[in-house]
Amino acid sequence: MASSLSAGERTDVTRLGKGEKLSTIERIAVLVVVGTIFIFDIVGLFLPPGLEPLTAAIGIASTAVLALYLWSPLIATYALGVVFALSFIPGIEAQVLTVGAFAAGLIVRLGWTSLVLSYAGVFLVASALVVSGDSRDAFNIAIFLVGAAVSGAVGFALRIAFARGRTLEVQLAEKAEQERQAVLAERRWIAGELHDSIAHHLTVVSLHVQMLDDDRTSTDSQEAIRIAARKAMTDLRFVIDLADDGPRSEGMPTGDLAASIDEAKQEFESAGHSVLLDGDPADERIPRAAEIILARIMRESATNVLKYAGQGEIEIRLDVDDEMAQMTVSSPLSVTPRRELSSSRTGIGRMAERVLGASGEFSAGEVDGRWVVAARLPIARSVAKP
Repeated sequence: MASSLSAGERTDVTRLGKGEKLSTIERIAVLVVVGTIFIFDIVGLFLPPGLEPLTAAIGIASTAVLALYLWSPLIATYALGVVFALSFIPGIEAQVLTVGAFAAGLIVRLGWTSLVLSYAGVFLVASALVVSGDSRDAFNIAIFLVGAAVSGAVGFALRIAFARGRTLEVQLAEKAEQERQAVLAERRWIAGELHDSIAHHLTVVSLHVQMLDDDRTSTDSQEAIRIAARKAMTDLRFVIDLADDGPRSEGMPTGDLAASIDEAKQEFESAGHSVLLDGDPADERIPRAAEIILARIMRESATNVLKYAGQGEIEIRLDVDDEMAQMTVSSPLSVTPRRELSSSRTGIGRMAERVLGASGEFSAGEVDGRWVVAARLPIARSVAKP
């Protein structure tokens, strides 16, 4: 049952570490009981035949001791012991023992193991002293012992109930935090999808807008802008579907490595780069999970190449064997900075996150005057035993 304590939690409760303070309802209940008894003690002073002042004072003191448990169980227990010792003077030890039986519940509810065991031992000794003083109180003492046991059981039950409530509060807080983290992760994921899907096409548009003034490339640039804009709208609808948790668009490529490389190759050539493709993007040894990651890296690398690469050849190399799939995208560094294009500056981090999350290796940086992005992903293959 969801409301029951686990074995470990029950062990912690039975060990009786120091209990937490009483709840507001418990405090009110104790004060009501103390106040009621206190009123009877005060009234008893004025009703015939009336109580002796010492008897009334000790009775009121024993009642007041119960209120001390709201602040310190240890001090209250010591005070109750002093009041019990004084009760032998007027001969009202049985009355004080009744208060002690009620206090047993507070001891178990608030105390710790040593205090509970010490109180139980002292209560038994006190009961024996009362019986030895007057054997006629033997039956009453039995009632006190039963009352103390019942009061202690109630205190223990309340202790378990509040421990269960505290555990449920922690579990609810943890669940709320997990839900919050899940929402944040989903938002980050959707933001990543938006970045991967839209930023690339906007980069293509920004690049070709700069080439519209050139009559030699104007027509090709207009076509490239039209295609990029159409793809951006398709991808945007897909991301909106993700955010709305609605039906997913089927027109958006999400993990076709061959299609991603082919698209990047066309964009590179449209931007004036020659392209060297070495390797087979459709190699069947590349598992689907690795293909999706490599396709996303190809798209992000294409975005960066279109933004920052200098004139020269773009190299795309795929090396696949039975253990690893590696893709390397190499582009020449720009000698003169081109017109500034906007950047979210998250692309390399997201590429590294994807690869490292799949237990792969990722690197991006300058190598011999070229910018090189390399990703290595393990291929899990089952080897048939002879």
